[in-house]
Amino acid sequence: MGLLDGKVAFVTGGASGIGRGASIRFASEGARVAIADAKVEDAQAVCTEIEKMGMEAIAIPCDVSDAVSVHDAVETAVGKLDGLDIVFANAGINGVWTPIEELQPADWDQTIATNLRGTYLTVHFAIPHLVQAGAGSIIITSSVNGTRTFSNPGASAYSTSKAGQVAFMKMAALELGRQNIRVNAVCPGAIHTNIGESTEQVDVEKIGIEVELPKGSPAVHGGQGEPADVADVCLFLASDLSRHVSGVEIFVDGGASLLR
Repeated sequence: MGLLDGKVAFVTGGASGIGRGASIRFASEGARVAIADAKVEDAQAVCTEIEKMGMEAIAIPCDVSDAVSVHDAVETAVGKLDGLDIVFANAGINGVWTPIEELQPADWDQTIATNLRGTYLTVHFAIPHLVQAGAGSIIITSSVNGTRTFSNPGASAYSTSKAGQVAFMKMAALELGRQNIRVNAVCPGAIHTNIGESTEQVDVEKIGIEVELPKGSPAVHGGQGEPADVADVCLFLASDLSRHVSGVEIFVDGGASLLR
């Protein structure tokens, strides 16, 4: 028997990186998985991987910054997979990293809309279904940035969105506790994904923030991790193993952020 047998999981940003790793991990433990992503063809490729495991998965187009898109994605998942038990609000972007005086309002808005508004919308539309199920687990992908690390130059919008996600998570955990819905966050550090490829860094050298560890990082694995490392923590939070855990952020970085 799997830890998630009979459960339905809804994962945003599940077509790549941490979302992909978690989707596959959830399925390996018995969950039926809805992968909501703007890149629906990539999401379908992940579904194909899951189906080869003998499990069920569906790909749903979703722009997490758009209320109608998120609402429709959640409703589609519930309708096609017959319920909802686990919500992984994972979709996010790094956005533009640049000095605050050079950061344009449109770039700020895009990062906040995707990371913070997207988290709110995902949770907002999922709650009625979790209440109907009588229990549930909500997991939010935040970051070490904005929560324990503030040394990445130019990341003001990104860090603000990630700090906001943790505050939102704690409020939601209190509001939903009586309904037996748990809300937690994972805060990854350096995880090997392709998110960095879409990061635009402009004039960050002007800020003058540098962190150097002459002897290298003393953290576990040098602070370098894989999507599977985060996926295993998400599995714990999604399953009954964490039945008395709510309102906490778990740092998944090998301890690297303790030095920064």
